[in-house]
Amino acid sequence: MTQIPTKSDPILVAVIGNALDGITREIGQTMLRTSRSPIFVEARDFATSIFGADCQLVAQTHYIPVIGGATPFAQRAIAEFFGDDIHDGDVFIHNDPFNGGSHLPDITITRPVFFDGELVFWAMTKGHNADVGGGGVVGFNPGARDVQEEGVRIPPVRIIDRGTLRKDAWELILSNVRMRSLVESVLNCQIGATAIGERRLHALLKKYGTQTVRAATDELMRASARQVRAEIATIPDGEYSAETLIDNDGIDRDRPYRVAVTIKVDGEKLTFDFSASDPQAQGFINSPIANTVASAHLALFGSIDPDIRYNSGAIEPLEIVAPKGSIVNPDAPAPVAACTVPTCEAIAATVWMAMAKAVPSRAHAGWARWCTPATMGMNPRTGRAFGDLHFLGKGGSGATEGFDGWDHLSPANTLGGLRTPDPELHELDTPYLLEELEYLPDSAGGGQWRGGLGVRYRWRVQANDIACATYGSGFRPETAPVGLLGGQPGIVQTLTLTRPGAEPEQIDTNSFYTLNEGDVFEVVASGGGGFGDPHLRDAELVLRDVREGVVSLDAARAVYGVDIDPDTFEIRGAETATLRAGTR
Repeated sequence: MTQIPTKSDPILVAVIGNALDGITREIGQTMLRTSRSPIFVEARDFATSIFGADCQLVAQTHYIPVIGGATPFAQRAIAEFFGDDIHDGDVFIHNDPFNGGSHLPDITITRPVFFDGELVFWAMTKGHNADVGGGGVVGFNPGARDVQEEGVRIPPVRIIDRGTLRKDAWELILSNVRMRSLVESVLNCQIGATAIGERRLHALLKKYGTQTVRAATDELMRASARQVRAEIATIPDGEYSAETLIDNDGIDRDRPYRVAVTIKVDGEKLTFDFSASDPQAQGFINSPIANTVASAHLALFGSIDPDIRYNSGAIEPLEIVAPKGSIVNPDAPAPVAACTVPTCEAIAATVWMAMAKAVPSRAHAGWARWCTPATMGMNPRTGRAFGDLHFLGKGGSGATEGFDGWDHLSPANTLGGLRTPDPELHELDTPYLLEELEYLPDSAGGGQWRGGLGVRYRWRVQANDIACATYGSGFRPETAPVGLLGGQPGIVQTLTLTRPGAEPEQIDTNSFYTLNEGDVFEVVASGGGGFGDPHLRDAELVLRDVREGVVSLDAARAVYGVDIDPDTFEIRGAETATLRAGTR
């Protein structure tokens, strides 16, 4: 084995960096191929990471960024708790929101990787488990007033001790969930995936040597830091503020909650200051600091050079100010289950709105907020319990300068990483019959670049006693996806429940319902916000959108100022010129 001076060999640094990225992807692929949970297999609601012995983030997959961005906090919490009491063959589990976690369903499994008797790396998986006990549905409890009501809270725990499963700790966790078989299989899947990571890291260390690999990871982090500083330096120095709202916290339904940020740019340093945000809520929308940091970071890294590696070097020039006791850094034992969805979305939206004041070309218009329910019960077709987050009901993403938003891509906390499940597999896994899943014309905000379309998602229940928890935001005009620089907002979202023999009833977000056979549940998910004045949109693009059913004839005229003949589907040039001239 030859030690190679990586500082003088940028090609080797890149090779080792790509190898580490490949290992994180293989850890993820192992989870996809061994998990029984559709939340992992179909939607990819997880992240995988590699850390150095010092808990510096080295490499990470790009599945769900709000999960991935929170992993450094969990890794540090575990390493600090056990200190020197960490051994080859150990595996640790954790989900504590007030000690490095986000919300309880996102369970961390991490494995120390030793080589030649020395701790060199950690291999981690973190993902949304279908059941963590408590009073919630798939982890969401709109009525919770403290974190204990949301499920089992796991501090750093050694689940495998030098290769031997600790049955006491294992049973303690599994005894506190309803779907024991599914949860046990998912945890085993996560543990097995970290073992694959360990095996591949051993091979890398054997090939290049510990010293060379460490030198390469150090250089990769320095490179990311340089790249992020260079990106920040292109933003004019100053302070840029914005705020947005979350519909309610599930307890006080009449009160929206504010998330506010001031982005402070000083040379090559950038600070996200959330000091003007509301105090922590009674209900489950509070965001632990790990989730707040991840949310701010995903908004920024979704707006700069996508080739920058997200590692500890990349986040070194960034600072977060989040006062204790606020909605973005609550004190224990505040409930936090919805932090990864409406609160993350609000944080990302405020960051993009603030960035639009400094560098409009890098900002996103508002993305559709999450609005589908969580459901849990028994599937009579399979005889198994199930938990479902209804990922089929995704809305559209916001437009950016030069680009329309993507259809059916939300929420912002995933930056498009959340996959849409196969509808037929969804029907196999759940006692639901999919009646409608279609793009909604005119659901997106108009603009020079329009938002991506939202959807109508309707399904019929074919079982009884199904627990349903609605959660999310975007059900008020003031929380609809915002347009930027003259762009228009997306539509307001709705949830409708139709019982057999009854009229359709529009129901509330952040509430509990029981679903029974014959009930029909409909989600109308918004499109994204538009970017720029709609009357500046190329009339030929408007015509294309009308022909493809994205924009109606009426909206083409009223929103975009384009008059289209309904019989020939040709643009009426004179009428269009008159309509557009009237707005200037």
